[in-house]
Amino acid sequence: MLDQSAHSTDDVLVCPDGHGRLQLRGDQWVCDECGCLGVEQGGVPRFVEQDHLASFGTQWNRFDVVRDEEDRRIFEVKTGVRLDELSGLRVLDAGCGGGRYSRLAALAGAEVVGADQSTAVEKAAEVCRDLPAARFLQADLKRLPLEAGSFDLVFSIGVMHHDQDTRAVFDAVSQMVRPGGRLAVWLYRRNTWWQEWINDRMRLRTAGMTEKQLERWCHRLVRLGGVPVLNRVINKLVNFSNHPDPELRMCDTHDWYAPAFQHHHTMQELREWFESAGFSGLHELPPEKTGRFYRWAWRQNLIPGSGVNVVGIRTSD
Repeated sequence: MLDQSAHSTDDVLVCPDGHGRLQLRGDQWVCDECGCLGVEQGGVPRFVEQDHLASFGTQWNRFDVVRDEEDRRIFEVKTGVRLDELSGLRVLDAGCGGGRYSRLAALAGAEVVGADQSTAVEKAAEVCRDLPAARFLQADLKRLPLEAGSFDLVFSIGVMHHDQDTRAVFDAVSQMVRPGGRLAVWLYRRNTWWQEWINDRMRLRTAGMTEKQLERWCHRLVRLGGVPVLNRVINKLVNFSNHPDPELRMCDTHDWYAPAFQHHHTMQELREWFESAGFSGLHELPPEKTGRFYRWAWRQNLIPGSGVNVVGIRTSD
């Protein structure tokens, strides 16, 4: 595993139960009151069991998913923030996956902490190995060992809906934003009843697959995703990626079917969560794709895998 010693998290890790800063003793992260809460492995602090969500991190560790131009566009569309605004800010990437957005923020001059429940943090540490301003930890987003109210920008792109309780993750992550800071969240969008029914049946099937069976299933869909015209019709029924890059098609398709949990939400639901958490100035962000047919289908909730995306400013503690 990658040695991430240059990216020390000594100055940011705190006890999730409010008992002060954690200390690294040997390879253990220790709270004086709670005892050992995590371990240091491969230069990454880890606060979950080592097999936790192992399948969720598989695709991100296997493939190189960094695509600078595309990543910049997606980051700015889904956070509502320009990269040139980030210099000097403290940023949390909540559910960093393979670290492609953390990398962009660090390159833009931000101090970045990336957190993920899966082993994808290993890929994140690798792609950011030359960026001391980017640091990573493996932890449950509902119990982050980070100081509440200490980040200028917190963003979470396509992650919270893979927990058993999306709302609980949102509430925990939103507490990381300082008053006056910004939170941006992108979640899977709830589609029409018949698309939801088809997806539920498909995921019941894939949930019982072994990792090898799931990989073969995703490879079939990836091949289908490369067939022009046909791919844009069938994926309205059975979700799979039609990205032109085969590696990203595989990552996106695996990301849809591998996680144990997958929840879909409405824009109104997400707005209500923001308001309950003390955020104002809410802005609903449109999808990154701009074609006339796509935008029409998105407004009709006909695009499986599309999202609801809201950004807001924290105005209360």
